[in-house]
Amino acid sequence: MARIVILTGAGISAESGLGTFRDKGGLWNQYDLEEVATPQGFRRNRALVHEFYNARRANCAGAQPNPAHHALARLEAALPGEVVIIRQNVDDLHQRAGSRNVIQMHGALMRALCGACGHVWEAPLIMAPDDPCPACARPETRPDVVWFGEVPYALADIEPALERAAVFAAIGTSGQVWPAAGFAATAQAAGAQCIELNLERSEMSDVSDRHHIGPASVAVPLWVDSLLAGHA
Repeated sequence: MARIVILTGAGISAESGLGTFRDKGGLWNQYDLEEVATPQGFRRNRALVHEFYNARRANCAGAQPNPAHHALARLEAALPGEVVIIRQNVDDLHQRAGSRNVIQMHGALMRALCGACGHVWEAPLIMAPDDPCPACARPETRPDVVWFGEVPYALADIEPALERAAVFAAIGTSGQVWPAAGFAATAQAAGAQCIELNLERSEMSDVSDRHHIGPASVAVPLWVDSLLAGHA
């Protein structure tokens, strides 16, 4: 079981050109979240939701992992079996950087899901409301992302990882979205050292033992270097 548990939010990918919810003028601010990131919005206007995720998918496909992603992949390679990344965002930059033990609790932008039969497959760059599921042929395809009001993936795997962690690090997350907002407190209660790496203090700051304030592309490689030096 992994002993270093890392929670990453949208902030770790912001320097790769993938905006966060709160970016002024960003993609999220061009849409009403109730209309594009809820099951109810999808039922009301599937074309609008697919338009939004097609834009996000194109943005993701054109982005590249930054030094923070590469540093975490280096950490996992140096400490095999000891590192797990819990991903709040839905991009695939951790995997493209080389990380393998990644839990995507909010789903994956580059996957498609059939709302009828549950089949999952690699999403095309452009999806449309009448796309048939390759398994059951029903036109119920949607992005394989967890929308507001839906239950995150892999909670049964996340809880024991938090309870066994020696180190818990929160990177680039606001600490405002539950249940991830409670992960630091859970890990700390189980005895983990909690570390926050962020552009500014967040809702997780009060339950963090140490803070590294600054861009993820700078703070994360420095933290990984210090962590590996401690294991040497």
